[in-house]
Amino acid sequence: MSKETAVRKKKNIWHRMYSDRALYILLLPSVIILFLFTYIPMYGVVIAFKDFSPAKGIMGSPWAGLKYFKQYFYSYQFWPTIKNTLILSVYSIAVTFPLPILLALVCNQMRSGKFKKFFQVSTYLPHFISTVVMCGMIILFLSPSSGVIARLFGYFGAKMPNVMGQASSFPSVYVWTEVWQHLGWDSILYIAALAAIDPSLYEAATVDGASKWQKMIKIDIPLLMPTATVMFILRMGSVMSVGFEKVYLLQNNLNTATSEIISTYVYKMGLVSSQYSLSSAIGLFNNVINLVLLVAVNFISSKMSNTSLV
Repeated sequence: MSKETAVRKKKNIWHRMYSDRALYILLLPSVIILFLFTYIPMYGVVIAFKDFSPAKGIMGSPWAGLKYFKQYFYSYQFWPTIKNTLILSVYSIAVTFPLPILLALVCNQMRSGKFKKFFQVSTYLPHFISTVVMCGMIILFLSPSSGVIARLFGYFGAKMPNVMGQASSFPSVYVWTEVWQHLGWDSILYIAALAAIDPSLYEAATVDGASKWQKMIKIDIPLLMPTATVMFILRMGSVMSVGFEKVYLLQNNLNTATSEIISTYVYKMGLVSSQYSLSSAIGLFNNVINLVLLVAVNFISSKMSNTSLV
């Protein structure tokens, strides 16, 4: 590229930015907030490499190198927290990733407008229940003595087991309540993608004698794959970041064998035990793993299906 071409291209960029200045002004507050609350706090990552003391501050605290990373790697909680996080995350992706796609396909086949709206609204509403309220509902419903399900068991002369007290049951309770709460909301993107499909494709398929099932297989699913691929890449980028709030609120002394994940362990080390450097090191390690997975899955996807985030 010649120097004149580069200068001309630069002028064109500034000209476009100036012509769209109103849009950039509207975007400016979001950029400022993102910078203040996301990028500036990243400086705190330095704590992971220091013997941090609140009295000395970040700059005054002595360097510790990889001391706290090694402390976590050799601790008795390293493998349990990694294993529990992976189990919850993989289980959640395996269940909550395909189900919104299936729900969107089902909604797309509904022809009754009123029933379709009722169905969509009824599946969206649980998403707006706060995490605290949701966890309170789960604990009340699954209470072995006074819960709603326990009373139903009692009508048949059976006794409900203490589900929340069984470590083996915690992953299923977490994942399937996630499905109930977020299934409808997660399907919105796929419903929008289906709504954007050219109707002439369905008309041509009808002329060729295709059934609803064949239209779904040959038209809907292939055209949903780019959207589904991007969403899968994003999900893989947070595979080690299982939601803290819900897990912590559902956690008790009886199920910690499967409910102690990285995020809850970071909270206990950092805010409860005041081991700030250790909790920062664990959080940084977790984020690095997520970044590596995101880049790797994005690279593989770009090579296999020509679909990626960039």
